[in-house]
Amino acid sequence: MQPIRKHSGVVAPLHRENIDTDQIIPKQHLKRIERTGFGQFAFSDWRYHADGREREDFVLNHEHFRHATVLVAGKNFGCGSSREHAAWALGEFGFRVIIAPSFADIFRNNAFNNGILLIELPEDSVKRIAENAHLHRPYHLHVDLEVQTISDDFGLAESFEVDAFRRHRLLNGLDEIGMTLLHEADIARYELQHSEPNA
Repeated sequence: MQPIRKHSGVVAPLHRENIDTDQIIPKQHLKRIERTGFGQFAFSDWRYHADGREREDFVLNHEHFRHATVLVAGKNFGCGSSREHAAWALGEFGFRVIIAPSFADIFRNNAFNNGILLIELPEDSVKRIAENAHLHRPYHLHVDLEVQTISDDFGLAESFEVDAFRRHRLLNGLDEIGMTLLHEADIARYELQHSEPNA
């Protein structure tokens, strides 16, 4: 998992409430057996017409936002089913940071487990960021997880809080396997102590 310490990136505004996991990665794309390849299908029902043409009115199809790495959304982002594919799709699309007033709990866990930093801010602050993303194209945010602040080039300065354990994992790029491997020496010692004697 790639660590996040300081990240500066273009912001894409998708300021809608209750964006659920079926909108993030529609169910018709869940047939894949790999964990990769879902980025191209992120928000596909909103991004494309039925014939595969891009919808000109969808924000992620605008040239300024195609390579955004920060997504700003409305409250209760990631609600709906528990599919981890939603986090996979967002990460592969290129998002490292998602900002919203609130997130669904299961999505929160899936996102952190896949190296995506979720930042909760008051609705007024989220609205200001979304408006700036429309006004100042491309609009960049500077995220510092070490001191838990975000800022822009137009006077925005906000602090945020992330659970200490999740913050540690993101700063060090530790997924669940990585956390286990931190104890590799202890595991090996235990296995040696409890192995059956040779016949």
